[in-house]
Amino acid sequence: MSLWKPDPTFYPSPRDAAAAPPEKVAYLAAFDRSASRPDAIAVLDVDPDSDSYGTVVGWTDMPFIGDELHHFGWNACSSALCPYAPHPHTERRYLIVPGLRSSRIYVLDTKDDPRSPQVVKVLDSEELAKRAGYSRPHTVHCGPEGLYVSALGGANGQEGPGGIALLDHTSFEVLGRWETDRGDQYLAYDVWWHLNHDVAVTSEWGTPSMIEDGIVGELLLGRKYGHALHFWDLRRRRHLQTVDLGDQYQMPLELRAHDPTKTYGFVGVVINVEDLSASIWLWQWDGQAATVTKVIDIPAEPADPESLPPLLQPFGAVPPLVTDIDLSVDDRFLYVSAWGTGQLLQYDVSDPLHPTLTGSVRIDGIVNRSAHPAAPSLPLAGGPQMVEVSRDGKRVYVTNSLYGAWDDQFYPDGVGAWAAKLDVDTESGGLSFDTQFFPHGEDFRGLRVHQIRLQGGDASSDSYCYP
Repeated sequence: MSLWKPDPTFYPSPRDAAAAPPEKVAYLAAFDRSASRPDAIAVLDVDPDSDSYGTVVGWTDMPFIGDELHHFGWNACSSALCPYAPHPHTERRYLIVPGLRSSRIYVLDTKDDPRSPQVVKVLDSEELAKRAGYSRPHTVHCGPEGLYVSALGGANGQEGPGGIALLDHTSFEVLGRWETDRGDQYLAYDVWWHLNHDVAVTSEWGTPSMIEDGIVGELLLGRKYGHALHFWDLRRRRHLQTVDLGDQYQMPLELRAHDPTKTYGFVGVVINVEDLSASIWLWQWDGQAATVTKVIDIPAEPADPESLPPLLQPFGAVPPLVTDIDLSVDDRFLYVSAWGTGQLLQYDVSDPLHPTLTGSVRIDGIVNRSAHPAAPSLPLAGGPQMVEVSRDGKRVYVTNSLYGAWDDQFYPDGVGAWAAKLDVDTESGGLSFDTQFFPHGEDFRGLRVHQIRLQGGDASSDSYCYP
C-alpha cells in the first residue's frame, strides 16, 4: 500500500541520513552449513537503553532448507526520492533475502513487528531463471526504478554469464534481465552506481562451480577468478568499458560510494596471487571513461606453516583476505575487513587518492585468534567479515562467516558464530569494542551468521540523489 507522504526513513541526502535517529534493531542472515535445517533471519536488539541490548530478540526461520542466506537488502530506500524515477510513496518495510545456493528469494515484512519479520512471498529459482536468465542471486540493492539483484550464474545449469535481475519495488515480481548490451562482461558480483551521472559499476567473483566448494587452487594460481571492473550506461543499461586491474589481482568484490555529486568509489580486492596481499582501489569516472588506481596495499603476514590450514601451508603466510569494505555515509572513513588476519581497519579517505590508516582492531584470524574483550578466555574463529556502518558513522557492526565452503577451507576447525559492535571516534578516527555487545555461539542456535542490515537503513544499503 502506498503512503501519503514519503517514508520518513528515505533521507534525501547523506547529511540528512547521518542526522536521523539511530537504529533500534538489526537483522542478520544466519545459515545452516549442513543444509539440514532452515536458515533464518535473526533480530538483534541494538538499543543501548534496552534491557535486552546485545541479544537476539527475534528469529524467523525460512520455509525451506538449503538456501545459504547471504547478502540481503531493503525493498526501497533513499534512492526512491530520485527525480528521474521517483517512487516516494513506497515503504522501507520488506527485506529481500536471496539464497545463494538455492536461487530462491524470500520477501519478509518487518512492519507489524520489527522483531518478528514474516515471510510473505517466495520467488523460486524457476521464476528467476525464466524471467531474467540468472541463478545464484547474491546481492540486493534498492534503486530508483526497482530492485537490482546481482546473480553469479546463468539459468538452467549454465555457468554464466552472471548479471543483474531487476525486481519490482512493490510486487517483487522479476521484471527481467537488466542488461541490454553486456559487452565482454561474463563474471559478476556486486553492482553500484552514480545515479546523477547515469553510470553503473559492476565487479567480478566467479561462476557457481568456481566458488561453491571453496577456492579452487588451480583456478586461483591460474588467475581465472574475476579481476576487472565494468562500467555501464545506467539508463540505457549498456556496457561502456572494462577496466582490468591485472590478472594477479584476483576477486575485486564490494563496491562502495556515496556522494551524489562525485564520480568515484572504492573496491576491495581479495588477494594478489604474487604475494598474497590484499588491496583497495579507487575508481574515477570523468564523464567519458573510467580509471582505476590502487590506493591501499595490505601485506600478508608470515606464519609457521604448521599453524596454517592445508590450503596456505605451502606459502608460509596468512593473506589478509579483504572480503568486505564499507564506507561511512559522509565518505570520511573506509572500513576494511581482513578476514584472514583477523583485522578490521579504518582509513580516513577524505583525500580518496591518499588514504590514511586511523584505526585498527584484531579479533580472531586464521593464526592470530584474538578474543573479544567481553570474553577474553573464549576461543574464537573466523575474523571480521561482513561490515556495516550506522548512518551517523558512530557504530560499526561485524559478523564472522564468509561463505560456508570457504569458512571450512580457511578455518577447518570451524568458525562458530559471533557478532560484534565497535564504537567510532568520529573526530580523529579510532575504534574500540563495545564490551556489552557480543552475541555468539548458541545465541544463534547453531547457525553461522553473515550479513547484517540496520533498521531504517545503513551505510551500504542507501544511495542518494541530493548532496
